[in-house]
Amino acid sequence: MADTLTITDNRTGRQYQIPIQEGTIRATDLRQIKVTSDEFGMMTYDPAFMNTAACRSAIAFIDGDKGILEYRGYPIEQLAERSGFLETAYLLLFGELPTAAQYAEWSGEIMRHTMLHTNIAKLMEGFRHDAHPMGMFLSTVGALSTFYPDAKDIFSEASRRLQTIRLIAKAPSIAAYAFRHSIGRPYNQPDNDLSYAGNFLNLLFRMTEARYQPDPVLEHALDVLFILHADHEQNCSTTTMRTIGSSQADPYSAMAGATAALYGPLHGGANEAVLRMLNEIGSMQNIPAFIKRVKGGEGRLMGFGHRVYKSYDPRAKIIKRVADSVFEVTGKNPLLEIALELEKIALEDEYFVSRKLYPNVDFYSGLIYQAMGFPVDMFPVLFAIPRTAGWIAQWEEMLTDPDQKIARPRQIYVGRARRDYVPRERRA
Repeated sequence: MADTLTITDNRTGRQYQIPIQEGTIRATDLRQIKVTSDEFGMMTYDPAFMNTAACRSAIAFIDGDKGILEYRGYPIEQLAERSGFLETAYLLLFGELPTAAQYAEWSGEIMRHTMLHTNIAKLMEGFRHDAHPMGMFLSTVGALSTFYPDAKDIFSEASRRLQTIRLIAKAPSIAAYAFRHSIGRPYNQPDNDLSYAGNFLNLLFRMTEARYQPDPVLEHALDVLFILHADHEQNCSTTTMRTIGSSQADPYSAMAGATAALYGPLHGGANEAVLRMLNEIGSMQNIPAFIKRVKGGEGRLMGFGHRVYKSYDPRAKIIKRVADSVFEVTGKNPLLEIALELEKIALEDEYFVSRKLYPNVDFYSGLIYQAMGFPVDMFPVLFAIPRTAGWIAQWEEMLTDPDQKIARPRQIYVGRARRDYVPRERRA
């Protein structure tokens, strides 16, 4: 049969025909493979889900070998050049680009929900002055579940849409509150006449001026960065969002968990690691010695290579162009020359080319954020704001997928065999 996999169990000599659908087999079909009838049956062992598909999704498509990223079929390059973040968020959530009327309604709804409840501000005031902004962000997102108990009605389409609007609208406000708290400045109120990115800059940086006017270049750069980070298939935080959501938790609780996953240095802290590396190198003269150490296994080239992409990360090409426009406004980051030389070496040196260590999206994003005035502690928060749209789209898709159940992976038990309890006085 053409669309089946024939498996021969050499322990028993039995053969099994496993159906192939969409290039995969169902793991539960392996359960029939057993030596004795009372066995559980064959399982697969796949730490970190290196080759396991846990869902069927229509949201994002990645071809890592060819360097392709698409949202709902649209190339990321076209969206970054022609779209805006709120339009891209609509695409991720609802499957199609909005009409003019749909976009006007959507963007209007988002901007009407940007303000935070005064009790949320009081809650955030309770954090220490040196609390990490990401810790403040994820704690506050989780606390929103107590402010909006209607969010527990997860099977109401109207309720899900309202929570979606609230989360996308309030994520920048929470992030800005965390930033202002960390530098000891009073909170700013939203200006809903500005764009989504422009209002975020207003919340962050307005001082005593009556009306904040964001620099259009920086506003556009932030919008593009938000588009590039809006979704990225089944990464660690998205998997967390789906896993928590599979228990039918409300979206605020699920997103708090996803944010916690993004907080980890191996996920949302990658661009911070790039800046630390560039600072460690210090000057152009030190690059050859650094490259030699990397080749000798004494260090890592941060911002290069990717778990998925085995060619140039398509987002990195876009972000490099954005960096050029930002530095024209802010002045060049002194670390830029080091970054450019590292990229040149990595793209030409056989050691890095053979290992497919190409620049990824994190290589330049940290330089841009730093040039715009963000401390490194804010970098993962800036990642979380746009990823909110992707997380909710994935959560919604999981909820409405009839194949999905509460997540419950299997394990291979490697502990002690059964033994009897020994009274304390008789233990050696």
